[in-house]
Amino acid sequence: MSNYVLKAGDIEALTEARNVHQFNDRAKRNTKSLGDLVGLTTIGFHLVRVEPGDETTQHHNHECSDEFVFILSGKGILSLGDEEIDIEAGDFAGFPMNGPPHSMKNTGGDDLVYLMGGGRPDIDICNYPRIQRRMYIVRGQKEYVDLKDLECLDK
Repeated sequence: MSNYVLKAGDIEALTEARNVHQFNDRAKRNTKSLGDLVGLTTIGFHLVRVEPGDETTQHHNHECSDEFVFILSGKGILSLGDEEIDIEAGDFAGFPMNGPPHSMKNTGGDDLVYLMGGGRPDIDICNYPRIQRRMYIVRGQKEYVDLKDLECLDK
């Protein structure tokens, strides 16, 4: 059963993966993917650290999966739709599928550390309204299109 438990010392010893968002080079996350290590396949669960001044992602929403963050330490700004909300340790935010686009930025002098989780459907659509782009994720393979190039098919 120990394959399903990560002790605090084990988590501390894990090497972070540095992720720079494919559509935002200011979005740099240092991540420990805890859920992967205990065999979770339909949800992702990550311990994330964002350095001062860095962003978390490109402003986006998902059409087929929910997401959440729980702030452990630090402070920042959560952009939710067109609204900006101060966030700090102890705050929780949920992002339901088809909800408003969201992103965060570390505005403090210390690292912003949070738990992030969400669904991992076989197919998802991610919308990036600020850059007018849509990404399709099909069984782990990512493809994107700029909305100006997207054509609708009529019946």
